[in-house]
Amino acid sequence: MAAESVWSVDPRTGKPREQVAVEATAGEVDRAVRAASAARDALADRTARAALLRTAADLLDEAGAHVIEAADAETALGPVRLTGELARTTAQLRSFADVVDEGAFLDVRIDLPDPTTTPPTPDLRRWKIPLGVVAVYAASNFPLAFSVPGGDTASALAAGCPVVIKAHPDHPATSELCASLLRRAAVKVGLPEDVVVLVHGFEAGVELVRHPLVAAAGFTGSVRGGRALFDAAAARPVPIPFHGELGSLNPVVITGAAAEERAAELGTGLAGSMTLGAGQFCTKPGFVLAPRGEAGDGIVASLTAAVSETEPGVMLDHRMRDAFVGGVRERAGLPGVTAPVTPGPGGDHTVSAGVLTVDAETLLDGEHELLLEECFGPVTVVARYASREEISEILSRLPGNLTATLHIAADDDPDAAGLLAELTPLAGRVLVNGWPTGVAVAGAQHHGGPYPATTSTSTSVGATAIERWLRPVTYQSTPQHLLPPELRDDNPLGLPRRES
Repeated sequence: MAAESVWSVDPRTGKPREQVAVEATAGEVDRAVRAASAARDALADRTARAALLRTAADLLDEAGAHVIEAADAETALGPVRLTGELARTTAQLRSFADVVDEGAFLDVRIDLPDPTTTPPTPDLRRWKIPLGVVAVYAASNFPLAFSVPGGDTASALAAGCPVVIKAHPDHPATSELCASLLRRAAVKVGLPEDVVVLVHGFEAGVELVRHPLVAAAGFTGSVRGGRALFDAAAARPVPIPFHGELGSLNPVVITGAAAEERAAELGTGLAGSMTLGAGQFCTKPGFVLAPRGEAGDGIVASLTAAVSETEPGVMLDHRMRDAFVGGVRERAGLPGVTAPVTPGPGGDHTVSAGVLTVDAETLLDGEHELLLEECFGPVTVVARYASREEISEILSRLPGNLTATLHIAADDDPDAAGLLAELTPLAGRVLVNGWPTGVAVAGAQHHGGPYPATTSTSTSVGATAIERWLRPVTYQSTPQHLLPPELRDDNPLGLPRRES
């Protein structure tokens, strides 16, 4: 059977632009993984790894205009958004270079012998080593920051793991361009270009997670696709860690006191967050609990006005557009659901943002579970509650999320502490008086959450994302000359470490 062609498609028209590649066969995936594995030893040099990350960032910046043009042609995200995303991507690469230089990620711990303990403590020296080849599954909605040169790739390389990336079919040309820049950066700093390898195709993605030399995987995408790969990773003869970001409702709770204080501001802020990027952010607030009554009416009125002024947008591809149109139609058709602004098709290639509302009491009848599932695109559901008990009851039914947001009054809000405690188990990042779209790349960041938000407890953003690709090893009673330099008494590399 002939290999399937991989085409770049313009989402603004639905028309193919150019053939970019062909889908990888099982044999080609095998060769890609083996080539990456052969480059593993070269990545042991931390200085070279840091140089690779910084050089990759420099080359992406130098080719910025070309990268942004290619990404916009395939995603319709626009030059302004993509310029910001490219800056985030290169900053992310450089920040992981700093992490590598500093060396604390190795988590070196040394316990010197102590015969007086029970049982006696031998000489123990612990650090973390790279897992091996990492499979990276690129995201649709971030063609740079969560794709070929994105956080999974940057953190894996920083850990010392070569990567084989499965390109997303929505932006294959952008993926090829970025992969070529990363491979060029490797050669430029004296590393094998195969520390980064790119493959295309659905079957290639399946073959990749099953390959015996793949030691871990990172995924950003749908619940259905991510769960299938997660199950495949667990079903291997030797299971591997699968760090998947799958889906998130990102609930928002607005207290009565907050609604009384700033209803109009809350409505416009919510509109801006849920329509950002045509509602295609993984942190889009898709479900909101707002009070019944005049203050809550003010929030809905402000939200309605702002969303009504939002221009129709182009989604990442027509498959997603069709799923959005069908999804909002099904939700709007449920008993008791109203649409102050009707979401749906905005034209042959666009969608219109919208708002759905429902009484919390109706939502609790057991027949409206669909409203508690993510709908990818520019829509949010506002559930109007009549009591504090209704909030708690609905929160108890929510799945895991990347974010959960609480809006409270500026002065003492009697519901603040209790609601914050109820929201904390639901998400990896809990916000107070803010909006969840926008994820800072920082040391204290956590971009993850209970299933189905993610399949592990790790973060895919921030310095600690590197921990996903490492495992601890302890050397016991090992002569100094046999120890890695990082664990020797004289600490020749000057690494931070804990000794006792």
